Amino acid sequence: MHCPVDLILVGFCLLAAGSGIPHSPMLDLDSDIRPSPISLLSQRGSSFQSTRDNTWRFKGPQQVTFVENLTEVVISQLPNFWKLWISYVNGSLFSETGEKSGQVEKSKKNARQRQNDFRKMIQEVMLSLMKLIRGALLPFSLSEVELKQYGGWEMKSELSGQWLTQVIHTVRVSYEALAALEIPNDLLQVMQDLILDLRVRCLMVTLQQTSEDVKRLAEKADWVVDNEGITTLIFQQERTQDQVCELCVGIMKVFINCLEQLSTKTDGDVDTSHLSSDIASSDLFSNIHEDFCPTPEQRLLIILSNCQYLEKHTFINLAEHFEKHSFHGTEKITRVSVESVRDLDQRQFETYIELKADPIVGSLEPGIYAGYFDWKDCLPPTGVRNYLKEALVNIISVHAEVFTVSKELVPRVLSRIVEAVAEEMSRLMQCVSSFSKNGALQLKLDFLWLNLGKNT
Repeated sequence: MHCPVDLILVGFCLLAAGSGIPHSPMLDLDSDIRPSPISLLSQRGSSFQSTRDNTWRFKGPQQVTFVENLTEVVISQLPNFWKLWISYVNGSLFSETGEKSGQVEKSKKNARQRQNDFRKMIQEVMLSLMKLIRGALLPFSLSEVELKQYGGWEMKSELSGQWLTQVIHTVRVSYEALAALEIPNDLLQVMQDLILDLRVRCLMVTLQQTSEDVKRLAEKADWVVDNEGITTLIFQQERTQDQVCELCVGIMKVFINCLEQLSTKTDGDVDTSHLSSDIASSDLFSNIHEDFCPTPEQRLLIILSNCQYLEKHTFINLAEHFEKHSFHGTEKITRVSVESVRDLDQRQFETYIELKADPIVGSLEPGIYAGYFDWKDCLPPTGVRNYLKEALVNIISVHAEVFTVSKELVPRVLSRIVEAVAEEMSRLMQCVSSFSKNGALQLKLDFLWLNLGKNT
């Protein structure tokens, strides 16, 4: 009798082998038409529901049909093996079959020893799936060796933006279906990379097709002149450029919104609450947290640095590129993009200052009056008091954190923090009714030191 874990792995091997076989453009084209597993999964939770009928696959290009059928193969099989594996590892599979506790623990131990094998199989399936799709749609993204194995398509003509959009929809729905199973994000990263590359390709093809449409405007010239002596040809060109301009502006806004989302992203992307403590702490998820995970404050600094680079380099280079090709919507694209990134930059900056300055400012008043200090009755000053020294240590800590990410941000951040400290000191001193001679000297010394720190 075979061990259950071996049976699971054997079944998964068959799926992995099936996804890695040399492909044919006619994969399952002659099979019976059945409801798409992708459509069924999307109807149960995904917001990307497909409204097309099953006959759609016979109307599109072979590459599109191939991707549709290929993703169906994976989506119809992989979730079942994943759920079966989870049930086996956490023991729920045996509790339903009435297995003895000793046998359950033995099986769970056996499963833990095979988790690296199972993880490797998932990776092989995802890599094979992504390379097959790249071979059909993005052959230039594969190496020569990979192209021989996963390519071979006859590209008579470039897929239109409409078909690429449909493919992106298909892959996105597949990703949503797998992500809903709470498969670790790092195993699905290759799928996210493919979606991004498909979107970039779709944009490039759309712009190329727009250029071709503009070239054919001469064929549509009607020579009808309005009151200003202008034909409809000019209006058609302006309308086309306006559409491209809006598309570029939309892309920039989406990217800036992506930066904002990253600034608030937490480490809890992988939810293992649905698993038992055995698998949640096992090697299956061990390498997820090995990579560097920035703190929330570091994320804000990284986003601020990215915003500065976008404004000072990326947008300028983009404008120069558009102007080089005589595109007349450059000013609007640059203006809207810069305004959006500056708005994000300011909001992220204020958030960071609040996180760093508030604790320092809040420690001043308790530090000033520590030990029942009284400005009207104090000893002659011997140096700067400890509350300002403590504030300096905290400011130095902020300096080190900012400098580690971007030295260009250091003056901007530190000047605001020192300014916040100075404002709080001024407010606190205005609340003091009177000073003795020693108290006035101590305050003068503290303020001179604070001003020296601000200038340096």
